[in-house]
Amino acid sequence: MRLDITTLLIVTFALTFLVGLLFLLSWRQSRDMPALLVWGIAHLAGSVASAGLALRGQIPDAVSIGLSNTVMIAAYGLIWSGIRSFEGRAFRPVATFAGAALWVVLCLVPAFYEAIAARIVVASTIAAIYTGHGALMLWPRGREPLPSRRPAALLLTVYAACYAIRVPATLLAPPTELRSPLDSAWVTVLCLASMLFTLVVAFLFTALAKERAEHRQRVAASTDSLTGVANRRAFFGRAEALTATGRPLTLVLFDLDHFKAINDSYGHGIGDTVLIAFCEVACTLLPPDALFGRLGGEEFGCLLVAREPKAVVAQVECVRQAFAAIRVADLPDLRLRASAGVACGSGIRFDLLMRRADAALYAAKRGGRDRIAVADVALKAA
Repeated sequence: MRLDITTLLIVTFALTFLVGLLFLLSWRQSRDMPALLVWGIAHLAGSVASAGLALRGQIPDAVSIGLSNTVMIAAYGLIWSGIRSFEGRAFRPVATFAGAALWVVLCLVPAFYEAIAARIVVASTIAAIYTGHGALMLWPRGREPLPSRRPAALLLTVYAACYAIRVPATLLAPPTELRSPLDSAWVTVLCLASMLFTLVVAFLFTALAKERAEHRQRVAASTDSLTGVANRRAFFGRAEALTATGRPLTLVLFDLDHFKAINDSYGHGIGDTVLIAFCEVACTLLPPDALFGRLGGEEFGCLLVAREPKAVVAQVECVRQAFAAIRVADLPDLRLRASAGVACGSGIRFDLLMRRADAALYAAKRGGRDRIAVADVALKAA
């Protein structure tokens, strides 16, 4: 059965146009994700280009060859730019429209404009570069866990491969100018691939946006809004999971000394800054795999797995001294101090370990503050 290429292009136009509208509607509901807007514009541009290609032979070649392909290449550039935006990278208008600009310049050269093989090679190469690099940017590398990342990257890779294969195929078997240039097997294949690509990309890119929004909500629900570290709920949840492994644990409880006096003397704005500063010091000096979180007010917790208690005490002392060394030029009388309680245990309930560390912390405060106290006996499972 022979497929009518004009019909396919019209269907591609309608499908791409609807997908473009879908992206724009999604963006209106998620204004904090500009990638959806860029992808929407890209697909609307692609639909216009498909309409121009469908009218090949009925409209001037300058429009169907020159303008339509320019818009189509620009659409690929916008899809690439949308991926950059999704990855948090800056918009690069020159790179986005470089392919379209190159096409326009080459079409002004008669030898190129009249050579269908040259046009196919250049257009396919540009499309392959945009989609291939887009796949590379989307490929998961330990970043935010979005399940649709890998399928989206694979989709773009396959689509880039279709265009890449077209280049040597054209060079090995150069096509001839037909009465109807659209009567080409390659055009039919790419048109079908484009429709499939449009459908799947609409699903995957929309899924990526939804997954990112859900991931951000989960992170926000487990993060202290002021300091950016784990909140009490997240800290206790992860701590319980670590306790269930039965591995040796060391829990450190920090409390900022005389914090209420800081708030009363300097205001809550300075108090908030002190909390943030302590978290920055602690996160910098404590081991990267340490579970650190704000338990409430000026109290913080740190849980470490399989660490020697003496080594932990040495690291906590570094945190305490670094925090005490902070000076604020505009507030010469401000002194920052912290107390800490340390408790160790293996194969025990976390609430029991918490009570031991809490008792050690209060011992440090009763002993004059600005110091570390260690629970005298390591706990073990009964």
